[in-house]
Amino acid sequence: MRLLITLLLSLALLAGLGSYTHWVGQRPSGHYLSDLRSQVALDIGQPGSRGNLLGIQPELFTADYQSLARLRLKLAAYLDHARDQGLLNERTVVVLPEHIGTWLLAVGEKQELYRANERRQAMHWLAATNPLDFLGALFNAGSDARLDDALLRTKAKAMASDYQELFGGLARDYRITLLAGSIVLPQPRVTSGRLEVGRGRLYNTSLAFDRAGNPLGQPQRQPFDADALTTEATDALQILNTPAGRLGVLLGGDVTQLSQAHTPNSESIELLAMPSDLSAQVDDARLEERLQADGIRTALKVHLRGRLWELSGQPQALAFHAGSSERSSSERGAQLINLWL
Repeated sequence: MRLLITLLLSLALLAGLGSYTHWVGQRPSGHYLSDLRSQVALDIGQPGSRGNLLGIQPELFTADYQSLARLRLKLAAYLDHARDQGLLNERTVVVLPEHIGTWLLAVGEKQELYRANERRQAMHWLAATNPLDFLGALFNAGSDARLDDALLRTKAKAMASDYQELFGGLARDYRITLLAGSIVLPQPRVTSGRLEVGRGRLYNTSLAFDRAGNPLGQPQRQPFDADALTTEATDALQILNTPAGRLGVLLGGDVTQLSQAHTPNSESIELLAMPSDLSAQVDDARLEERLQADGIRTALKVHLRGRLWELSGQPQALAFHAGSSERSSSERGAQLINLWL
């Protein structure tokens, strides 16, 4: 009798494991009609030989991350509109918002993840459908918030590959210099032209791609707190030599970091890009004064818009040029923010 009970329990366990394995392997793609429209919210200055700084504030929702193709379709529609409006040329530098790459962790997941009401609930589905990858990430997690840290690194290799494929491809196809917002990755680096990850701490990472779709230098990295989902201040800013001028990148949207950060060989910053998140709450009241004090002539801050789980909003972009600043409207929808140099 004991042998029979053991056999029945073993069969039940195997059946349950088989069902779970089958469930994990299913990745049905639901129907989704995406709004591909965008509006030119700001168009400052006049076209000239120096090119332009073009910010895109995409309106994104969790379903946009179901596949790389869906996300590309939406971003390509914004770039098509910009091209139709005469805003793309050989000297154009396009700036995308912070964390547009971080949520690539949702690509190819089950419908339960996209339907979750809160990000934490969605991340539990991520762990459930990627058990081996999650356990490996949990082993390598180095912060006090091990669970949050592990969830963000569960699909790091695939995310890095998708990030380069998507944004490098857009830069190549539209013949632009593209600052691809940011993505949270463990110990990121560019090796032999490929974005790779390591096993070290998490960094909020921004990488630019040239007109051929190749990485432009090494990533701008700033330590990332997985528990609070915040980017820590940096003491060093990279300078990227772009067709439009020397570009500095500041993540987190806090321009007060500029006075503490240094640049290689004390190079001056001609253009400052500030990719910011959907939920970024930064006081911009004294931004113009701070930029002038730090000798910045042109700066652009762009946000994610839309709804990603419990986070939603329509943040306003901020454009600064030649001593004055303008904000975009708070009307719903994707926005193009253009600064002629």
